[in-house]
Amino acid sequence: MTREEMEAIPLVAPAKGKSVKRTLFDGTTLNGWRGNPLWWSVKDGAIVGKFHDKVPTSFLFTEESFSDFRLTLMSKMVESDNHAGVAFWSEIVERPDNKFFTRGPLVVFPNPGMWDYIDAKGIRVFKPAKEKVTSQYEWVKVEILAQGNRVRAAFNGVQVMEWREADHSRVKAGPIGVQLHGWTGPQEVLYKDIVVETFPVEDRLVSLRN
Repeated sequence: MTREEMEAIPLVAPAKGKSVKRTLFDGTTLNGWRGNPLWWSVKDGAIVGKFHDKVPTSFLFTEESFSDFRLTLMSKMVESDNHAGVAFWSEIVERPDNKFFTRGPLVVFPNPGMWDYIDAKGIRVFKPAKEKVTSQYEWVKVEILAQGNRVRAAFNGVQVMEWREADHSRVKAGPIGVQLHGWTGPQEVLYKDIVVETFPVEDRLVSLRN
């Protein structure tokens, strides 16, 4: 998507509410989260999503819902060439083989992109960064800023994408979910240092390098 195509989508004003910054993961337990305990655990101060055989894509969701927010976290793919991600504006969907699926958008990393779990297709986004800023098996510092229908993301201090949701009915409060993506073999992904700011005061990505 070009900048011109993105800017042709009208902006929705950010929702109003109390701005509070707090930690979503206490570093030792999964209190405040819900997901399949067979695939999610905590080790060495990080949330671990892990399986040894083929399983469907699943999520670990916050018990609370969020509309406008700034989310920061660290993530690392330990095993497999797969990707990780964060779902938001989510509706939790139960399937016969998986009670923790989603309907809504997903920010993907380490390689920047977005996926639509309503229409099951990639989302075209504007990517201002030309340089590669992430690696497959290293920690990625992620910042996601969702305000109104506008979503911006930075990885490792560089803005990597911006997107506007044209269907305003899809912009709604919902749980945030960290992803364990379906894969054909063993996989392990880590998430830590998860902090959310509700109704952000600053209209900018704060993790950008000067």
